Amino acid sequence: MNTHAFAAFWSVVRKELRDISRDRRTLAITLLMGPLLYPLLMLGMGSLAENRARTQLDSALKVPVRGAEHAPNLVKFLATQNIVAVPAPKDLDAAVRNQDHDVGLIVAADFAKDWKAGQPALVEIVQDSTRRDADIPARRLHAALEGYSRQVGALRLLARGISANVVQPVNVADRDVATAEAKRGLVLSALLPYLLIMTSFAGGAFLIIDATAGERERQSLEPLLATPAPRSAIVSGKIAAACVLGLFSLLLTLLAFKLSAQMSSGIGRMLDVSLYSIGKMLLILLPMSFIGTALLTYLSAAAKSLKEAQSHVTWLMLLPLLPTFVLMVNPLKTQLWQFAVPFLAQNQLLLKVIRGEAINGQTWAMYLACGFGLAALLWIAAVRRYHNERLAISG
Repeated sequence: MNTHAFAAFWSVVRKELRDISRDRRTLAITLLMGPLLYPLLMLGMGSLAENRARTQLDSALKVPVRGAEHAPNLVKFLATQNIVAVPAPKDLDAAVRNQDHDVGLIVAADFAKDWKAGQPALVEIVQDSTRRDADIPARRLHAALEGYSRQVGALRLLARGISANVVQPVNVADRDVATAEAKRGLVLSALLPYLLIMTSFAGGAFLIIDATAGERERQSLEPLLATPAPRSAIVSGKIAAACVLGLFSLLLTLLAFKLSAQMSSGIGRMLDVSLYSIGKMLLILLPMSFIGTALLTYLSAAAKSLKEAQSHVTWLMLLPLLPTFVLMVNPLKTQLWQFAVPFLAQNQLLLKVIRGEAINGQTWAMYLACGFGLAALLWIAAVRRYHNERLAISG
């Protein structure tokens, strides 16, 4: 880029940033929505989930039991586990389905007979597996019943002079190789990458739409294109200004996460908010900022009105969700080719940072080459569209 083109480029950057600074409401939404909303959303949801789990685990669990008179010892054992048996309604299934109770228990009428005969006595847990708010009470009841079954089984063997170890020929132990960082990151792996990718991808959307379709609608684009400045410098200046705004909003968002995590006493303490991690996240999201801005520049340049350009944001915001949905229904093992796929690459790399995993040089090279390569292709496409002489004609 020669001196004249660079001067034009820098002039466009300053012009666009100055114009957006005059629209204080739009500027405040762009810069502050992420830093204020996303940490509150993440940490607030985590705090609610943590409080819910603590409440359901520590408080007494009232379980409607039908046929409690057939198994008095079982009822007493459940009471020692802080599970209190209460009379069951007439239609226990409907009561659980209608969320009057989280979980219920039915003791078979021949429980005592099977018990005395040394046969497995039937108890039935009544639950609605589609209700996520009832999963903790159901697991508590299930674990208590399994514990009671093991305890009684061991006592029966001892009464017959048989060691309880006879029925346990294999002793299964778990060795979890997940690091502490990975376990902490598991809480945030579903939502945090999407929020950060969306912020970088669409962070400069307001500026670039106003600088392309907005200027075209106001008929202020034609005088700008009539200047001696190369159109590539004009396009680059607009894209650069939008990227500066988007990356600044992203930086504020990450710093807000850091501040919120340091002030939090719950799930926020799980976040790795070191400056090194924040720096890696910024490097990961840098190509995405250029990709999103260049793509929106290309689309907005051909829009006939500001409203048409704004309509593109609706479907563009769905693109960062694609890897989240794919990984949710079809988890993938990490492979090198994934770091060449837009959105999936960012998602996988952010998960590595969140989980505290190292990223090797080959992965960085693949990702940065493909990411900036795609951004360059979109930039070239936007420049070529700006060479269309009908671009400056509004309507």
